Amino acid sequence: MLLSKPSIITQSLALTNPKIKPSPTASTTAIKSMAADRSSISGGNPQRRASISAFEARVSLVFALAAQTSALSQRLLMDLATETIKYVFPRRFETHNLEEALMAVPNLETVNFTVLSRRNQYEIREVEPYFIAETTMPGKYGFDFNGASQSFNVLAEYLFGKNTAKERMEMTTPVLTRKTQSDGERMEMTTPVITRKLADQDKWQMSFVMPSKYGSNLPLPKDPSVRIREVPRKIIAVAAFSGFVTEEEVTRRESMLRGALRNDPLFQVREGALVEVAQYNPPFTLPFTRRNEIALEVEMKS
Repeated sequence: MLLSKPSIITQSLALTNPKIKPSPTASTTAIKSMAADRSSISGGNPQRRASISAFEARVSLVFALAAQTSALSQRLLMDLATETIKYVFPRRFETHNLEEALMAVPNLETVNFTVLSRRNQYEIREVEPYFIAETTMPGKYGFDFNGASQSFNVLAEYLFGKNTAKERMEMTTPVLTRKTQSDGERMEMTTPVITRKLADQDKWQMSFVMPSKYGSNLPLPKDPSVRIREVPRKIIAVAAFSGFVTEEEVTRRESMLRGALRNDPLFQVREGALVEVAQYNPPFTLPFTRRNEIALEVEMKS
C-alpha cells in the first residue's frame, strides 16, 4: 500500500531536493492537488461571482436611467423655455391708435397676408391660402365659456397627437370663430382661432390654423367631429379690438365695420359675407393687451 501510493513526505522531499525524483504518478497528483487548491481560492464560489455581476448590472442600469432622465429633463426645460419666450417676447402688428399699441401677440406661426390699404378704422388684407382644422361648436352662442372651451379642447387634442400619425404639431395663432352658410360653406384657421355662425342656425364653428410645413399632408383626425380643409386666397377687411370677446361686442363691431366699408372707395362687402372673429392670445392674457380681430370678406368695386 505504501509502495503503490507515494506519501506526502515523499512528495515534499521531491519538491525540496532535486535528487529525489518522485514517480510520474506522484508528480501528477501533486500538480492536480495544487491546481485544485488554486481553483478553490480564485473561483470556488460561482454564486458569489454571479451575485456581484447582477449587482453591478443593477447599478449600471440606475446610472443609465439617471442620465436619460437628466437629458429628458434638460430637453423639457429647453422646450418650456422656448415656448415661454414666444409669449414673454410677443410680436406686434402695425398700430393705428393707442388701443392697438397696447396689444401683444404670441410669437407663433400665423396666416400670411399682405396689407392692400389702411383706413382709420380697418385695413384691407389679401390672405394667402392656408389649411385649418375645424369643428362645430355646441350651444346657441359662439363665445360662451363652456362651448368655446369644449371646441378648443377638441381641436387641441387633434393638434397635440389625437391623429392617425400620433404626431404632435406646433400651436399656431389665431383661433378663428366664424359664422357659416347653412349649405355647408367651408371655413378657415391656425393663429388665429376662427369661430363662425351657421346661417339660419344657432351654431358656430371654431378652427385652428394648421402649421404651413405640412401643406395638404396633414395627419387625419381620429375625432370625426374635426374636419380638415383648405381656405382659398381671399381679400378681407379687418378691424382690431382688445378685451374679451362676447356676442354683444361682436355684433357691435360687425355693425361698425360694415358701416365704415360703405364709404370705402375701392372695396365693398362681398354678398353673403358672414363675420369671422380671430383671437390671438391665450386665456391668461390681460384684457387690454389682448388682440382680437373682426373680419368680413370683401371684393373690388366694379
